[in-house]
Amino acid sequence: MTVIDFQAAKKWSKIPKNLQEKLLQNVFCPKCGVTKITDYSLNDDEFGIILDGSCSKCGKEVSRLVEEA
Repeated sequence: MTVIDFQAAKKWSKIPKNLQEKLLQNVFCPKCGVTKITDYSLNDDEFGIILDGSCSKCGKEVSRLVEEA
């Protein structure tokens, strides 16, 4: 994980570790479908946290929004 945005890291740290792992393993890749995100960075967004990284299967760029409750 690369931390680009400390506000996003603060939000991410409040999510329980087991839920973080589930979120990382449930990312959509247009080529592979549901996949795990690797080499990701955290970015703050008005709706929550955006994870930007790579598909663990094909390496294509993928993103996921983790919405704030």
